[in-house]
Amino acid sequence: MTAKSKTASRICAEIEQRIAMGRYQDGEKLNEVALATELNVSRTPLREAFQILNASFLVELIPNRGAFVRRPSMVRLVEMFEVMAELEAWCVKLATRRITPAQRLFLREAAQGCEKALKQERPDLYYKANNRLHGMFYEASGNSVLAEEAGRMHQRLRPFRRHQLDVKGRLAKSMREHAEILEAMDNGDAELAAERMRRHINTLGATYDEYISTLEAMSQAGAGD
Repeated sequence: MTAKSKTASRICAEIEQRIAMGRYQDGEKLNEVALATELNVSRTPLREAFQILNASFLVELIPNRGAFVRRPSMVRLVEMFEVMAELEAWCVKLATRRITPAQRLFLREAAQGCEKALKQERPDLYYKANNRLHGMFYEASGNSVLAEEAGRMHQRLRPFRRHQLDVKGRLAKSMREHAEILEAMDNGDAELAAERMRRHINTLGATYDEYISTLEAMSQAGAGD
């Protein structure tokens, strides 16, 4: 990855975080000059980041007008999590039947990474290990088209999946859910593994809703001081 691409990725992650935390309103125009100054970057990687965000449907680029935030409503997010739940459930169902010994080992290593991050109380490290784990579920499905679609939806939901981990107790609960999914896979129970994954992903959407509600309550309380 070039230095320019690294900078664009960093900018992209920062803007994604702000959108997920509700710091931008849907339809709000991103001020290119102000952002470049604030983030201490040139406008070239900033525009590259806008292109990445445009591909994830979080930003809309309108010719001769600029970049505008497209923050999904909670209804839209719930619908996206529902689709994600079915895609990942399907991945796990197929993976239970098709997983190779090497893939099973990689799954265990990713799960151990999650467990290590949990012990350290590091949501950031947990998120990275969690991404590796879910990526292995996609790969182990043995269906490249399904893996691509799941990966694409995962990318669109990335910032919203990340912030639900900040809800108190969510890391430990997520780890338990992973263990239950892996247990069903080890037992060769594809239907149970799929159902547990479906429940796991739908829980993410509900937890993110709780996260946003907490932020809004804190904001209102601060405004009343």
